[in-house]
Amino acid sequence: MKHNVLPAICFGEVLWDMLPEGPQPGGAPLNVAYHLNKRGVKANIFSKVGNDLQGQQLSSLIHSWGVGRDFLQIDIAHPTSKVVAKMNGTEVSYEIVFPVAWDFIEDADSIAPFVGESTYFIYGSLASRNNVTRNSLFRLLDTECIKVFDINLRPPFISRDLLAELLAKANIVKFNQSELEMVQSVFGGSFSNEVSQIRFIQDKFKVAEIIVTKGEFGASYYKNHQIFHAWGSEVNVQDTIGSGDSFLAAFIAGHFLNKGPQEIIKDAVAMGAFIATKKGGCPEYSLAEYRLFKEQFIK
Repeated sequence: MKHNVLPAICFGEVLWDMLPEGPQPGGAPLNVAYHLNKRGVKANIFSKVGNDLQGQQLSSLIHSWGVGRDFLQIDIAHPTSKVVAKMNGTEVSYEIVFPVAWDFIEDADSIAPFVGESTYFIYGSLASRNNVTRNSLFRLLDTECIKVFDINLRPPFISRDLLAELLAKANIVKFNQSELEMVQSVFGGSFSNEVSQIRFIQDKFKVAEIIVTKGEFGASYYKNHQIFHAWGSEVNVQDTIGSGDSFLAAFIAGHFLNKGPQEIIKDAVAMGAFIATKKGGCPEYSLAEYRLFKEQFIK
């Protein structure tokens, strides 16, 4: 495994979540980068903000976190992304405005060598909703690194053909249970149990490693033909924003450090639960605070 200057590059949307209590920084790739950096795994964000106050604020915040912004572009024609988040109890739904700056990420040819020298390239499906960013993404998916696909389906911004292309490029894929059910059905699978659904997708798209998150019921990690599971526990949920992204960051951090599969998935489940006890996708916390939580969370 490569341990280079850039362990991880996160590609796609960066934005402001417009929450009832005020704007919060977000976007799945940015959340993952934030939590990777917290875990001591240096992450860079490859995205685009507008030439506006919101873009300047987001760029400054990213810098203050220690997340690399060498690949953060500025768009003079389109605004920084805002997402109207609607809360239903602790669950959240999103109205994702289009078009915005990150729909126009470009210059992939000059960034490709850096992606090729990174260990992980993390991407989702939403970034493909516009052809400019989609073309950049597919250029980068041709590089030699570990491609991590966080499905993160956001209808109507995904099609069967696009999903097939994105899956075929991936080395590691993260689903939640409803996404797994939906994706296997889209490609003709009619399996009712999780193991068969996973095997169907692994065989069809040649994905060696698949993670399935299950909220308070933990998560499962399918690595080649082995299965590892970690149970969750009930926690005092503040909101679920960024919980899955922090889970993925912990998974990648453990993977990067070559930890055992069971340890990796346990840590990821604990991390996702920990962030659910806090407000927003990128809350302030220390690793010592997380470790204390983990000791109590994992029985």
